[in-house]
Amino acid sequence: ATGGGGEGGLSLLSLLTCGYLAWGSRRGGAAEAPENLLGEEPAAGAPRSQPHIIFILADDQGFRDVGYHGSEIRTPTLDKLAAEGVKLENYYVQPMCTPSRSQLITGKYQIHTGLQHSIIRPTQPNCLPLDNVTLPQKLKEVGYSTHMVGKWHLGFYRRECMPTQRGFDSFFGSLLGSGDYYTHFKCDSPGICGYDLYENDNAAWDHDNGIYSTQMYTQKVQQILASHNPRKPIFLYIAYQAVHSPLQAPGRYFEHYRSINNINRRRYAAMLACLDEAINNVTLALRKYGYYENSIIIYSSDNGGQPMAGGSNWPLRGSKGTYWEGGIRAVGFVHSPLLKNKGSVCKELVHITDWFPTLITLAEGQIDEDIQLDGYDVWETISEGRRSPRVDILHNIDPIYTKAKNGSWAAGYGIWNTAIQSAIRVNHWKLLTGNPGYSDWVPPQAFSNAGPNRWHNERVSWSAGKTVWLFNITADPYERVDLSARHPEVVKQLLRRLSQFNKTAVPVRYPPKDPRSNPKLNGGVWGPWFKEDEKKKKSDKSKGANKQKKSKNKKKVN
Repeated sequence: ATGGGGEGGLSLLSLLTCGYLAWGSRRGGAAEAPENLLGEEPAAGAPRSQPHIIFILADDQGFRDVGYHGSEIRTPTLDKLAAEGVKLENYYVQPMCTPSRSQLITGKYQIHTGLQHSIIRPTQPNCLPLDNVTLPQKLKEVGYSTHMVGKWHLGFYRRECMPTQRGFDSFFGSLLGSGDYYTHFKCDSPGICGYDLYENDNAAWDHDNGIYSTQMYTQKVQQILASHNPRKPIFLYIAYQAVHSPLQAPGRYFEHYRSINNINRRRYAAMLACLDEAINNVTLALRKYGYYENSIIIYSSDNGGQPMAGGSNWPLRGSKGTYWEGGIRAVGFVHSPLLKNKGSVCKELVHITDWFPTLITLAEGQIDEDIQLDGYDVWETISEGRRSPRVDILHNIDPIYTKAKNGSWAAGYGIWNTAIQSAIRVNHWKLLTGNPGYSDWVPPQAFSNAGPNRWHNERVSWSAGKTVWLFNITADPYERVDLSARHPEVVKQLLRRLSQFNKTAVPVRYPPKDPRSNPKLNGGVWGPWFKEDEKKKKSDKSKGANKQKKSKNKKKVN
C-alpha cells in the first residue's frame, strides 16, 4: 500500500482543491472562510488552512480503561472529547511501545524498518533507522513548528537518533521506555542506572524538582502553546508516560478509588484520573491561546493494558505484548471542530500507520512517491463516515521471537512455517501463527481480592500442538471461536498474504547490549554514547596501517 492508498484514499490534489474538508460540504454549499474560525481577521498573507495537529499518545491504557467503554475509572474529559468527536472502534496499534511509536512516526510496518522484534532496550546500539523520513520532518517541510513532549523510546545511542535530529524543533521528555514519575531515574539492570529527563539534547537537571511527570509534561505543553503564534501551524506530539508502570500517582487522585481492593488497580485508576485531568488542561490551553477552532486532536493508546500492572482489556482476549485483540485493539478518537460527522462512531478499519499519510495530506504536504508507505489516508473515513481504504493489517511477523515447539511448514500447508510468531487481519478475518502470547480473558472481578478462583473458568488451557488460529473478528471480537479447522481455504489465503508481506521484510535490528551505554560513563545520564568520530579515527588508523602494510609488501615485492 502506498501513502493514502489508491483504493478510495483522498488524493492530495482533491484535498487542496476543496480547501479544508470540514469547511462546508464538498458536494455543494459554500465553504466557510477559514479566517472566520477565530472570529478575527488574520494578518495579511497568513496561511490559515493548515490545521494545528495535537497528537496525544497514552502509554499502556487498556481497552476497557475509559469511561465510555464501561470502566469503573472516571474519565470525564476523554468521554466528552470522544462524544463530541469521532470514536474509533475498529482501531489498531502494535502490542508494545517502540513498535507503535515507530509506525506512527514513519507510516510503515515494523517489517519495513527492522524493528519487528520486541522494543529498543536502553543499552542497545539501536534506533529508528536514519533513512526513514518522519512525520515531523514532513510537517516541517510545509511550515509547521514541531514540538515533542513526553516519552521517545525510538533509540538514542547516537546523537542523530535524538528527537531534535528526527524532525522536532524542541523536545522535553524521556528517552527510555519507563522510569520513576517523580525522580526520572531508571535502572535497566542492577547497577546500570541513570537520569532520564531531557530538554532538547541535554539532561534537564533544572527541571528535577519532584513534579509528577503527567503534570510536568502538561505544564510544558501550556508553555509551548502560550509562546507560539496560533496563526502559524503547530504539530504537538504529547506522549505521556502514564499509565505505564511503575504505578505512581499524587495522593489526591486516590480519593474516588479507595473502594478498589486491588492495590495495582487502585494506583492505576489514580494515574488515569490524573491523565484525564491533564488532557482537560491541554484542551483549555488550546482554547485560551486561540488554537482550538483550527485544531485536530487525536487521542490513542500505544498498546493494550497490562493486567498485572492494573490495566484492563475486558472483554477482549490477551494483554499488552500479545497479538490477541487485548494487545492491539486500542482506545482512540479524533476531536476537532473541523470534523464533518461530529458525535459519531467509526467502525471502519484504522491502523496507527494511517496517521502519517492522513496528517501530511491535511497539512497540505507532499508524500514522496518513492516512500513505500503501509498507511492510508483515512480522513474522509473518520470525518465523513466513508469506507476505509484499508482492507488488511499486518499485525507483525517476528522471525526471532521464541518459536512454537509444534509449529511446522506442514501445519502451514507448505505456505508458511507456523513456528514463527505472526498475525494478520484481512477484512473480517484474523490469523495468528506461532506463539501469540498470554491468551486469557481477564474480567473486572479479577481485580478484587477474591483471587483467581473467581475467574478460573475464563482461563484457556493450551490445546496441545496448536500453532494456527483463525477468527472472524467482526462476528467474534473476543476471539472465543477458532475457525481454522472449519475454513482451511481462508487459512491458506491468509498464509499466502503473510508470505507476500514477508518477501518485503528487511532484516531484524536487535543488537546485543553495548557496555559503553552505562550512564556511569556519561555523567550519570542515559544518553548518546556512540561517537561517530571515534569510529572514523579507528577506521582511519586501520586504513593507515593497511597502507603501511601494503607499501612494505610492495617494497618486498620490488
